[in-house]
Amino acid sequence: MEKIRVKDVTAAIEEFAPLSLQEKWDNSGLCIGSPDASVSSVLLGLDCTPELVDEAVSVGADMIVTHHPLIFSGLKKIAPEDPVGLAVMKAVSAGISVYAAHTSADKVIAGVSGAMARRLGLVNIEVLDAEDDGVGLGTVGDFPEPMDARAAIEFVKEKFNLAAVRSSRPVDCLISRVAMCGGAGGSLIGKAEEAGAQLYLCGDISYHHFFTRPGFMIMDVGHYESEIEIVDILFALLKKNFPTFAVRITENLRSNPVYYF
Repeated sequence: MEKIRVKDVTAAIEEFAPLSLQEKWDNSGLCIGSPDASVSSVLLGLDCTPELVDEAVSVGADMIVTHHPLIFSGLKKIAPEDPVGLAVMKAVSAGISVYAAHTSADKVIAGVSGAMARRLGLVNIEVLDAEDDGVGLGTVGDFPEPMDARAAIEFVKEKFNLAAVRSSRPVDCLISRVAMCGGAGGSLIGKAEEAGAQLYLCGDISYHHFFTRPGFMIMDVGHYESEIEIVDILFALLKKNFPTFAVRITENLRSNPVYYF
């Protein structure tokens, strides 16, 4: 049987989410390992933490695929007291390749923000901040039936499994059009308003952004909570392309660094 190599796995992912789409500031792609290295098993997670690398070692996975890049910007040192440095050291020591599909997977409508829209059951889904080739950050769509703000809040909490949600003042009109962006989405608030949305969902919203104009409201559903579905999407993609290949989702899926008490 022909060996599966890192480059085979990355090619399958990049057919879905091409690296050419990633934002200039991003670091999607292979950050540890050789494209020619053999792969017998892949472990998937949202973040490449030291714990995820330990899990990969324990289950015999020789490649890790995550959404968030392990190395996001230049590392000045690699040391065990730093979580990133420790994860790098563990991965290199174990011979584990590490790949991330970050904004490359954000900018395709079948990716992060599209998954948010589908979770809400929206119709007429399209890219929010569209680029020339029809890809881009965020999505916007319509509820099949309009609902008032209180109903929308409870609906969003249910669909994203939230105990609570940070929200601006609820609008006093029916909500029919909803925009969203997985992860930190403060930069697309204006785009959401331009698209005619009465509601915008994303994560990492700052205090001042909650001062919204009449007829428009923002909900911060959490960075992790808005993006976690990409792990299942990547899992399904790899299982489809490599049906006899060992692909696993981390057993400790909750790598969310934010805790609520």
